[in-house]
Amino acid sequence: MIRNRSNLDSANTTPPALMSLRGGTARDEAPALRRATEIWLAAIVVLVLIACSSRVPGLAKLPDDATILAFGDSLTFGTGAQPGQDYPAALARLTGHRVINAGVPGEITQQGLERLPGVLDRHHPQLLILCHGGNDMLRKQALDTASDNLRQMIRLANERNIPVVLIGVPKPGLLLSTAGFYEQIASEYRLPYEDGILADIESDRALKSDAIHPNDAGYRKLADAIYRLLQQAGAV
Repeated sequence: MIRNRSNLDSANTTPPALMSLRGGTARDEAPALRRATEIWLAAIVVLVLIACSSRVPGLAKLPDDATILAFGDSLTFGTGAQPGQDYPAALARLTGHRVINAGVPGEITQQGLERLPGVLDRHHPQLLILCHGGNDMLRKQALDTASDNLRQMIRLANERNIPVVLIGVPKPGLLLSTAGFYEQIASEYRLPYEDGILADIESDRALKSDAIHPNDAGYRKLADAIYRLLQQAGAV
């Protein structure tokens, strides 16, 4: 049986309006898909960058008989703590390593720079924990000078193949935040860096013995933070 040609054409032809709708949808989907892919890839890049930036620079694992030198001012010395409750003593208990307390209350970075070579050569530590600069800021010394002194201290350790861990100190003020030059130095020398713990401690009355010094609990919290940093870096 032969069907009418016009009827066949009518049966097999998609209405122009529907063809236009289908074509428009396909054209619209392609840019949308590309845009979604771009957003997805950008999100991956951001996550990778965040992961890289937050990664703690690695340190060699400390031998069992390692000596750690804690160098700084009153925050290292333990002003405000009971005997044996300063952060170097607490860190020694956490790590099982010998930790020497080389803190001098009231010292500025220039004095620390002059003192450090003799301390390094006397104790030959396998790790230096540097927490210095608070007195420079309290006495309104030039921050450029303080940061340069810290850099020179780090170089003195590097010359002796002693790795350095840097502890940031907050600027004096009502809203405590770590001085920016510490992060710059840590980035420049690729140092494991604890940036916020002292600001957190000094913002909590329950952790302070006076306006600027931790109490026993505050020093334990500081030691805990440094211990975690050493774990993340692979040193302990």
